[in-house]
This record gives sequence, C-alpha cells and structure tokens, in this order.
Amino acid sequence: MLGHRDLKVFQVAYSLALDIFRETSLFPKHEIYSLTDQIRRASRGVAANLVEAHRKRRYKNAFVLKVSDADAEATEVQVWLDFAKDFGYLSPAKHEELITKYEELGRMLGGILNAPEKFLTH
Repeated sequence: MLGHRDLKVFQVAYSLALDIFRETSLFPKHEIYSLTDQIRRASRGVAANLVEAHRKRRYKNAFVLKVSDADAEATEVQVWLDFAKDFGYLSPAKHEELITKYEELGRMLGGILNAPEKFLTH
C-alpha cells in the first residue's frame, strides 16, 4: 500500500515548504515572528494536512475536509508571497516562480476535491 510520501501531491507540497524555508531565511530578522513565521506555518500546513487526509481516507467527509484545509493553506501562502514581493523581500522572478508552483499545487488539490472517491479506502 502506498504511503503519503508516495503521493505526487504530497511531494510537491513538501518540496514547496522546503523552498519557502530557504527563501524566508533571507527575510529581515524583524520579520521572524510575523511574515516569516506565517508563511512557513502555512507552507508546512499544506503538507501536514495532506498527511492527515491520507490517514483519514476511510471517511470521505474527514478526507475532503483535510484536503480542503490543505488547499486553503496553499492559497494563504500565495497571499504571504504577495506581501513578501511587495515588501521587497522576494524578487519578482522568485515570486512568479513560487506562485506558479502553488497554482499548480492548487490544481492538484482541486482535482482531488472534485473526485475524492478515487482516493478513498473502502
């Protein structure tokens, strides 16, 4: 049986959280308890919610809720990325790259939400 680490959507979310960590390491120190913390928590939350969804795939409603939570966290990251760009902490090119990747992740999550039965365990 496949584990959560085998899922492409998890791999993408996890990789993006690592990218966010690396990028935010360059943010000003005065942002450590605000923007840096917020964007890191949200990016990690995507992967964490996917792990929880995977464990709850016997129960459609619980599964859908956790995938929906992952999707909400991914959207939240995009807002923080916008702030980071507008504050001058991210270059426009890096912002565009990360937004594009999060949009793709959002499409993957949307695909799961549109057909959750394909991912459930019976």
